[in-house]
Amino acid sequence: MKLAILIPPNAEELPQLAAQMGVKLVITKAAQELSGLKSPHNYESLKALKDKFGRFGLSLCGLEGDQFDMNAIKLGLPARDEHIELYAQMLRNMGRLGMDLLCLNWMACVGWFRTNSDTPARGGATTTSFSLDKLTQKKKNARIEISESDLRKNLDYFLDAVLPVAESEGVKMALHPDDPPISPFCGVGRILKSSADYENVFARHNSENLGVAFCQATFKLAGENLKNLSANWIKRKKIFFIHIRDTIGTAENFTEVFIDENRGFISEMLAHYAACGFDGYVRSDHAPAMGSERQPYFASGVSAGYQPTGHVFSYGYIKGCCDTLKIPLQ
Repeated sequence: MKLAILIPPNAEELPQLAAQMGVKLVITKAAQELSGLKSPHNYESLKALKDKFGRFGLSLCGLEGDQFDMNAIKLGLPARDEHIELYAQMLRNMGRLGMDLLCLNWMACVGWFRTNSDTPARGGATTTSFSLDKLTQKKKNARIEISESDLRKNLDYFLDAVLPVAESEGVKMALHPDDPPISPFCGVGRILKSSADYENVFARHNSENLGVAFCQATFKLAGENLKNLSANWIKRKKIFFIHIRDTIGTAENFTEVFIDENRGFISEMLAHYAACGFDGYVRSDHAPAMGSERQPYFASGVSAGYQPTGHVFSYGYIKGCCDTLKIPLQ
C-alpha cells in the first residue's frame, strides 16, 4: 500500500510536520482559492506546488476534488467543452510531472455535505455530522436543478473526452461516491451512491484508468458489504484509492468518529485490503478536531474535517496498524 496524507496547498505547518512524521506521499487540492496560484491546468502552477512539497522531502503524487469550478461540465452548460479542455490539460500536466492519481466526484452544485461541524466528540473534540431532518425546508424542497439521467449523460460526455488523455498520461481517475449517498439531494440528482451506480459507469466506459476512490465510510452508509465489494473491485483492479474513516448511524443521520472508536474495525479492513492484494493509495479522511482546534463552519467540503491534529493522529494510527499487521508500506 501507498500511505499518503492530504495537505492543502495553503497549509503552513503541516508540510514540515508531515516530514517529521516520516510521510513520503502527499495528495492535495490545487484549486486557485487554496493555492493562490492559477488552477492546475497551468503547468507552472502545478509544478510550483510539487516543488513546494518537494522541499520538505514530500512527493506530490495526486490531486483530489474539483480543481476549478466543474459545474459547467457536470451540468452541461455552454462553457462545458472549454472547461473539459482545461481538465484535459491538467491531466497532461500531471503526467508530465509524474502524478498518477486523480480523485474526482460527480456531485453537482452541492459537494459533500454535513449539517453540523461542531458535534461534540471524545474528550471535548468536535466533529462533523449529518441529519436529513436538520436540512432547511428550502433545501429539502429545492427545485430539481438536474436529474440523474442528465447527470449520467454529462458524465459520459466528460469521460469520453478525458479518459483517452488519462490513459495516454498514465493517470488513474478514481471516482468518489456521493456523500451522503442520497438522491435527490438539495434539488440535485446523485448518480454515484451505490455499487450498482459504479457498475453502470464501468459498463459504459471500459478503461483500466477509470476506477473507484473507495471511501469506506460512505459505502458503509450506503448499506454495502464492505469486504465483499472491495474484494470484487480489488480483484478487478478497480480500486485506486482508499479513504480511511468511520461513522456511526445511517445515510440520513450519522456522525463522523475517531478511527479507533470502533475497536478493531480499521485494522480488520486494512488487513482485508492487503490480503486482497491492494497496492494503491490510502489516506486518512475526515477527522475530529482535537485540542484547541475547532472545525470551521462547514462550506460544502472546503475545510471541515481537515484540522491538522486529527489527521496526524489518524495517520499514526493507520501506520501503527499496518506495522503491527506487517503490511508493507511504500
